[in-house]
Amino acid sequence: MYIRRRQKVIIAVSLLVIACLLVSGMYVYFEYYATKKETPLQQTPVTVDDRISPLEDQGVVLEVLRIRDRKLLQELITPGNSWKNTPTFYFITNMDGLEYASKDVTQHGRTTEVLFHTWDTIGQENKIMKDAEEEQETSTVTLTIVEQVKSGLFGRKTTDIPRDSLTVTYDYRTGRWSGDDNFKDFDGYGHYLGETFEIWFNLYQIDYDNDFIPYWTEVNILHTDPTVDDSKLDPDGDGIPTAWEWKWGYDPFTWDDHANLDPDLDGLSNIEEYKMANWFADPFIQDIYLEVDVMGRGGLLDPPHYLFKESQQGIIERFAQHNIRVYIDDGWPNGPKNGGGDIVPHIDKLSQDSGMILQYYDNYFPEERRGIFRYVVIGHGGGYQHPAKNNIYDTIQISYVSGPFEIIQQVESFFILGRIPTPRGVRVSLGSTLLHEIAHSCSISAESCNFGGIDNVSYASPIFPKKSYVETWGQYVSVMNYLYTHDPNVFDLSDGKNGPPYDQNDWGLIYTGYFQINRESIEEPYYEPSTNETKIQNEWRVTGYTFDANLTEKFVQSIWEWSPIDPIQVNWSVYRLIDTEHNPNDRMIKVFAQPKIKTTQQWVLNQEGDLDPEGNMHFYSFDDILKEKTG
Repeated sequence: MYIRRRQKVIIAVSLLVIACLLVSGMYVYFEYYATKKETPLQQTPVTVDDRISPLEDQGVVLEVLRIRDRKLLQELITPGNSWKNTPTFYFITNMDGLEYASKDVTQHGRTTEVLFHTWDTIGQENKIMKDAEEEQETSTVTLTIVEQVKSGLFGRKTTDIPRDSLTVTYDYRTGRWSGDDNFKDFDGYGHYLGETFEIWFNLYQIDYDNDFIPYWTEVNILHTDPTVDDSKLDPDGDGIPTAWEWKWGYDPFTWDDHANLDPDLDGLSNIEEYKMANWFADPFIQDIYLEVDVMGRGGLLDPPHYLFKESQQGIIERFAQHNIRVYIDDGWPNGPKNGGGDIVPHIDKLSQDSGMILQYYDNYFPEERRGIFRYVVIGHGGGYQHPAKNNIYDTIQISYVSGPFEIIQQVESFFILGRIPTPRGVRVSLGSTLLHEIAHSCSISAESCNFGGIDNVSYASPIFPKKSYVETWGQYVSVMNYLYTHDPNVFDLSDGKNGPPYDQNDWGLIYTGYFQINRESIEEPYYEPSTNETKIQNEWRVTGYTFDANLTEKFVQSIWEWSPIDPIQVNWSVYRLIDTEHNPNDRMIKVFAQPKIKTTQQWVLNQEGDLDPEGNMHFYSFDDILKEKTG
């Protein structure tokens, strides 16, 4: 009886425990599983540190790097002696109302007038500083070039005439400026091509860590440490440091193929543009660099050899008129060992067939400059543009003018070449000859153009040309036409105004990157140029990528008719990464450009980007990130 009662109690307790467990389980189920709870999404607010100068006294610095008077070429091709009148000028700056004139140099209360008396101030840099209110967002900077022109009897009086002026607004948050000069504008950033003067300049603000990336940009855009110098750091390991990539609009934390990227199609990769940053290189504007060495004298009657400054300025101006910048190192003070201006051994006669130019190329042309500079030797005996290594046309030799006592040579040069033995004539002749050879290095040849007016020797003599030649190829007024190479009134390539079949637009066929690639034909000894050769299309491939016609069409529609070498148009091709799984660090798309000209078939890597999950192309943009941060 007792045992039965005890069993009943145990059963009852067990049932009670089970009931409690069931109730508890049902509660948990309905509370946490059956009832779906909505948890509000926690959005992390975008925090922007809007301080501009918390680490330093705020101020802006204007660097006037170079000023070049553009009038010399016109004076040089105009009969007379006006080309001898070296200009005198100075500049005036206005920075937020503070005006400064460079001619007024004041020290210890005394002011002395100091002026530029030159055609080109390269190597004569200046800077002006302006204090700013703390946390000031922008500064307005104006730079005006003023020329002093002689007037009055015997030119004893001078009149100050303002020539070119530019105004920009500097942004202390981004370190960029806008106005009469803008990032990626037509003639280059930090460069202004005025009517009378060409100006190179730079603006930056006082910076705590000396990398000249503004505090606001470092903490809000790049997320770098504003107390650490980023000018030499390369976090993405692509060979170019953060400061350069920031300045020119690349992502410092994404690997870019800078060894092959060439957005301006000038033959200089971004790595090479970075190396030339101290010599005005702009990765979005075509640059031509020349290193010029000269032969030593060959005797008492042989004059010292050099490339006249007037000849240089004529070449620089001709290319500037077509938005191509030429830089000539004939002895830069900050150049490398074996840079321009070397006096090389004298040889009476050089020819392209002999290959003797190799001894100069190997021993006087620095390895680090090859592929960036064209190498020029001012020597004797004709002129030519010919490979020194491989089949790459990066070497030029031109002959210096005869000395004043070499009468026979001067007479021969006059009747055979048309070279006029006057100071103006020899300067134009030397400059025109070098322009002729530079144009060859930019793809202008009889073969590539399939044009008989180039290097045509059938004219007989520039002084007494054949009538049949004048009536036909005489319409081709270009230094590429031997009839006009030494003409003191030409000093130019043709613009094609006379039309085919006896004229062509040389400037419309220029491809500045031509000097870096192997030429289609091989000039063996006794080679004669031909206009009937068939170009060989070298095989072109993009390893790991495949051409995507759909992406190419979308890209072309997005940019419309924009060209990186305007006015010359280009063809576009977009290539897509094939194996994204095994190449996760490679950019998903590569965009190539090809000039739409008959002188080249070369494709060049112009830019890189990525694809989103929907297949849309995306390219890094500092401005887009800025809009996200500022609304």
